[in-house]
Amino acid sequence: MTVDLLYFAWVRERIGRAAEQITLPADVGTVGGLLDHLRARGGGYAEALAETARIRCAVNQDFAQPEARIAAGDEIAIFPPITGG
Repeated sequence: MTVDLLYFAWVRERIGRAAEQITLPADVGTVGGLLDHLRARGGGYAEALAETARIRCAVNQDFAQPEARIAAGDEIAIFPPITGG
């Protein structure tokens, strides 16, 4: 399954890219599974995604919890919590 990933703010800075398209292994079918898969890539991915509580995700522009299902063609945005000010 291929998905489009978008990275924002310091997540983007640590990973070193704003977006990418990746093909996921067959056993990755949730947002949480995706984050685990990305963290396992090491380097900037592991650094950016180390603290799961500090990460927010949206699937096709809707906020998503770790147990949310993902499907081929989905756009998944990964970003830190947004604060107002």
